[in-house]
Amino acid sequence: MKVVILAGGKGTRISEESRLRPKPMVEIGGKPILWHIMRQYASFGFQEFVVCCGYKGHMIKEYFVNYYRHNSQVEIHLQNQKAQVLEGNSEPWKVTLVNTGLETLTAGRVLRAREYIGEEPFLLTYGDGVSDVNIQELVQFHKRQKRIATISTIQPEGRFGALCLDAAGESVTGFREKAREDQPWVNIGFMVMEPEVYQYLGDGSEMLERGPFEKLAADGEMAAYKHKGFWSPMDNMHDREYLENLWDTQKAPWKV
Repeated sequence: MKVVILAGGKGTRISEESRLRPKPMVEIGGKPILWHIMRQYASFGFQEFVVCCGYKGHMIKEYFVNYYRHNSQVEIHLQNQKAQVLEGNSEPWKVTLVNTGLETLTAGRVLRAREYIGEEPFLLTYGDGVSDVNIQELVQFHKRQKRIATISTIQPEGRFGALCLDAAGESVTGFREKAREDQPWVNIGFMVMEPEVYQYLGDGSEMLERGPFEKLAADGEMAAYKHKGFWSPMDNMHDREYLENLWDTQKAPWKV
């Protein structure tokens, strides 16, 4: 089963980094967040990837084209410009990098990558979030549900304390911590799709989360895998610093 990663957006909310490189190439612990996501899938045996590139996609291509040298000990003779790999280290991955357009929305990116995905079930996720989702359990759940699509969902950690008000809503009667169970369930990516999903993508002019997902839900063709563990997006610099700190302090739940 191939892993399709949406990695073409501009990442405007983390512009401090994304003005220099695509958001999936922003580093955590010295490695692009895209690499962390791929390592998560690979740890469960999924090692064939289709990366949907867009904004500054050439940087993603350069990274993987030169991946072996980037992760090896290299001896360079400057006089004759000859390079020799002394000790190599690489991943046993097959990576297909697809140009899916600069302004293309997510449904369109999947459609443009269809010929490389094939007419078979596939895994789908975003290139800017990490989690400790058990991918094998997710796939088995999807197979039991027998739906076209399964999305992973989570109740995020509460960020703000809640006020208790009187019946009129004019007086504060108490405070309580915002509990996780008070939060709505949200889509965190880490999805499984049957090839029938292409029929819901139309001409690709919408975000997946709008028309396509709404139609799948209305038709009863979308299952929700409830994840009770860790997940964090990297939407802004605060998120990046949070993830970097987890990695540096050996507390990164997604590390494999």
